[in-house]
Parts: sequence; structure tokens; C-alpha cells
Amino acid sequence: MSTLPIYELELRASDQRRRLAASVAEFKTQVRERLNIDNAVREHLGLLSGIVAAFAFASAYAVTGLFTRH
Repeated sequence: MSTLPIYELELRASDQRRRLAASVAEFKTQVRERLNIDNAVREHLGLLSGIVAAFAFASAYAVTGLFTRH
């Protein structure tokens, strides 16, 4: 059996609950930031623009090939 008084155990449990709640809140904030589409687009705008440009070029090339004879 524990030699600590009950009120001290309650204080420790309360402190652990507060720390756990703070950790969960911080984790939620980090998840929201990572899953935020606006931030992801802003961070990778150059790469995204390059991919869209390459897709547009390939699509235009394919459509042009449909209407021209070789």
C-alpha cells in the first residue's frame, strides 16, 4: 500500500490530468496545422504550379494530336 496521503495522490492525479489535457490540445493544434490545405498549398506553391503546368502541356499536346494528321 502507498505511504503517501490521499490528498497528495489526488494532487498528483490532478497534475497528470492537466498535463495530459495540455498534450492533447497541443497535438490537436499540430494536426490541424499539418492538415490545413491553405498552408500546404502556400508551402509547396512552386511544385504545385510545375505539376499543373506539366499536366496542362501534356493535355494540350494530346488534344492537338487528335486534330492533326501526320
